This record gives sequence, C-alpha cells and structure tokens, in this order.
Amino acid sequence: MKQLVVLDGHTLNPGDLSWEPLRALASTQVHERTPASQVVARASAAELLMTNKTPLTASTLAQLPKLKYIGVLATGVNVVDVAAARERGIVVTNVPAYGPASVAQMAMAHLLHHSSRVAWHHQRVARGDWSASDDFCFYDGPLQSLQGQILGLVGYGEIARRLAAMAEGFGMRVVLTTPSRKTDLPEGRRWMPLEALLQCADVVSLHCPLTDDNQGMIDARRLALMKPTAMLLNTARGPLVNEADLARALHQGTIAAAGLDVLSSEPPRPDNPLLSAPNCSITPHNAWATLQARQNLLNIAVANLAAFLQGKPQNRV
Repeated sequence: MKQLVVLDGHTLNPGDLSWEPLRALASTQVHERTPASQVVARASAAELLMTNKTPLTASTLAQLPKLKYIGVLATGVNVVDVAAARERGIVVTNVPAYGPASVAQMAMAHLLHHSSRVAWHHQRVARGDWSASDDFCFYDGPLQSLQGQILGLVGYGEIARRLAAMAEGFGMRVVLTTPSRKTDLPEGRRWMPLEALLQCADVVSLHCPLTDDNQGMIDARRLALMKPTAMLLNTARGPLVNEADLARALHQGTIAAAGLDVLSSEPPRPDNPLLSAPNCSITPHNAWATLQARQNLLNIAVANLAAFLQGKPQNRV
C-alpha cells in the first residue's frame, strides 16, 4: 500500500471520528500537529500527504521527491504552494462545501446572542439578581425582535443562502451584495450595491472569500455608513475587517455589536483590540467544526483520496 501521512489531524479529528476509512486505502500515519521544522522528516517517505493548516511551501515540496498527492482537509488551499505542486506533477485536492449549515448556524447564534441577550441574563440569574427582583420577570438592557429587521449579506454562496433562509424564518427581510448584480433571486430577496446595503441593513453578515481587493473592506469609512443600532457578523475571513477600526466603532457606538468567528491572526495576539471591545462576541474559528460537518469533511477527503488512487482525481485544485 502507498504511504499516507496526515500532518495535523487533531483539528479535524480530536478523537471522536475514525481514521479507519483512510487506513483501508493506504498505510496511514496520523500526527496531531506538525511543526514546520518536522514536515520534511515526517513526510519524506510518503507519496500521499494530507494537511489542514500546516504549510507546504515550494521549498518544502522540493524536498519531497516521492510526493504525488496532497489532500487539503479544508476548502481553502492557501497553505499549499499550488503552482509549485503543479510544476512537480503533484495533485492537490480540497474539500468544498462540507459544512455550510454549520457555519450559517454559528452566524445565527451570534445574532441571537446579541438580540436575545441569553448569556448576559443567565449570568444575572446565576448571581441572584432575578431571585432578588420584586417582579416575575427580569430584564437588563433592550431585547430585540428579529421580525421585520433587514439582514444584509455580503456575498451569496451556500453559507449565505442558508443564513438567509434561517433569517427569513424569523421574519427578517434579506438584501445582498455581490460583485455583479443578481436578478435571479427568490421572492423577497433583493440585490443592492455594498454601500447601500451597509446603510439600510440592521445586521450585516460577511460571506465572501478573502482577496487582495477586499482585505480590510470593513473599515472606519464603511462602518460609519451603518446604523448605530446595527450589528456586524463575520464567519468568513478575519482580514475582511479592519480590526482596529471595528474596535473603535464599538467603543464609540458607531455600531451596536459584532459577532465574529474569525480574526486576522489565529490564534489572536493578546493585544488584539477586539478582545476587549464592548458588545463583541468572539468564537474561536469553530463555526465549521460541528461533529456532522467534520464527519462530512472526512468522508469527502476519503473519497478524494480513493478517486486519486483510481486515477480519476476529484475536487482537484
């Protein structure tokens, strides 16, 4: 059997999934994590390699002459020098669309977190404030209904479409922006330019890939276009947002709240200004990581490898 090395399997499978389907296809060695200094030593005998976030640079690939296949255990392939792999005849595959429902669910969780203030009121109850109240109900701060509010989607891929359906179930109206105008939309959804969307939306949710053109697109100027009652959600890529500008906007009340699953540097530096910004909820880039989504990711990765071994690569980058 061919030798397969999984460089960083822990994020995908911390122990609640099975590697056996891979072991049925190749002689498999799984490492939880691999420092850059150990990649060549661990992969030197392998024809097959899988990575999630461990970089495979042109220099590293040049030291792996046996390598024929790289399976990226994610959708994004920026950790691999794809051009260098192509020059060496190495097939690179990825795993598209394995968990759009899970990511949309996290975006909705952040939205509900700020609208219904569940965590805040739980803390107040736990410390005895409801018990000390004279009234049968207790609330501290405004509770917002989503009914009638406008959700603005920046990007309109599968995750955004899933979130749109969830939002419509709460009675929200959906507007969206994409680089080119969309006219073939379901009834009730409307395309508009980005800046018009920022001005009208009660909730702005980012769902676009990161490019050279949109890095830092949500900056002080665009935040100033938003309503002071508006909320920003980002489950896409951290660098889409200028974090210093967002932190300043939250401190100054330019917008009301932010819910983020991604940051510009992950894990974040301790001095990241968003870690101490008011009304900012942050989850540690785990929107994708539900058990069901990770199982689906592993299933597709296995199918990708099987297809390659059969001479019919799929999901090739």
